[in-house]
Amino acid sequence: MAYDPMQDERLDMRNRGLLAGLEEPMMVYQGGDVASREQALAVANAPEALAIEATMSELMAVMDNEDISPSKGLRITSESLVSQPDGNTINLQIIRPDTDEVLPCVYYIHGGGMAILSAYDPNYRAWGKTIAALNLCVVMVDFRNSLRPSSVPEVAPYPAGLNDCVSGYKWVTQHLADLRIHADQIMIAGESGGGNLAIATTMRLIAESESMKPVGLYALCPFILGAWPSDASPSSQENEGILISVANNHMTMAYGIEAFEDRDPTAWPGFATEADVADFPPTMVSVNECDPLRDEGIAFYRLLQRAGVLAQCRQAMGTVHANEIFGAFMPDIARMTARDMAGWLAECLLAK
Repeated sequence: MAYDPMQDERLDMRNRGLLAGLEEPMMVYQGGDVASREQALAVANAPEALAIEATMSELMAVMDNEDISPSKGLRITSESLVSQPDGNTINLQIIRPDTDEVLPCVYYIHGGGMAILSAYDPNYRAWGKTIAALNLCVVMVDFRNSLRPSSVPEVAPYPAGLNDCVSGYKWVTQHLADLRIHADQIMIAGESGGGNLAIATTMRLIAESESMKPVGLYALCPFILGAWPSDASPSSQENEGILISVANNHMTMAYGIEAFEDRDPTAWPGFATEADVADFPPTMVSVNECDPLRDEGIAFYRLLQRAGVLAQCRQAMGTVHANEIFGAFMPDIARMTARDMAGWLAECLLAK
């Protein structure tokens, strides 16, 4: 029997209506597996995939609603920097209260399976404003995607996007006075593919220098296994096709199949061991009840617990994958998660 969202009692009624209006799942491509990165690129640019993206863009375009996430009282700017080691240019979108007060910072990494979307998309601008309205400076990094351009033209596989996220974080730490943020109050956050990169960026920074470790980490619905469906992650089967589809290898091929085969935890943090995360800062993992990725996020939380890391996990009931970035559609969910993010940052500061 075909899945009928209107009959799924777990779902918030608003999500039932949203899903009932979609002809296809969004965010991740449909169809069978591909044999190479080149084939993944071809599929990503096929008319069918572009049609799905157009539908997604129409939905996201209405998310930056000034009545729900107002720009008033906020300062929104952009910076460009040279990423290392490749020497490419990336962009940062900076959203903060229009004041010279020195503030805590959320360094935010957007989702899209490390393959698509941009921090400059309307929904991310709105999400950044929602967080910044809590008296925080939000720095959103627009890294190189692996399938389609963000705000920069290049697309490249792992470790390109991760290198850009690490470079952007280091740039922030080198411009604290200009940005008016506290040196020891920077938390890394991100959702979906950005949750993967938030975890991997934290891992890379700690490996380079303990002094680079962020004060905290907030990973929303992290996309970290690299292979779906998974018997170890029942939600990958239970919730497959609810908003997103993960039942193919397109993103893995596009982002890092070699790294997956090598079980590289900085490409696919689902491979991380207790030793890999033992020095992590306080970490919140936020999952969505009706998300194929729910259980891999919970498993990462349990890994942190076994490693002795101060960690918590929250589940937003009735929600689908990354519901928080649909602020105009479910503003209460977005605002409550933003407040939880700010609260977790405050807890991280108390735990120092």
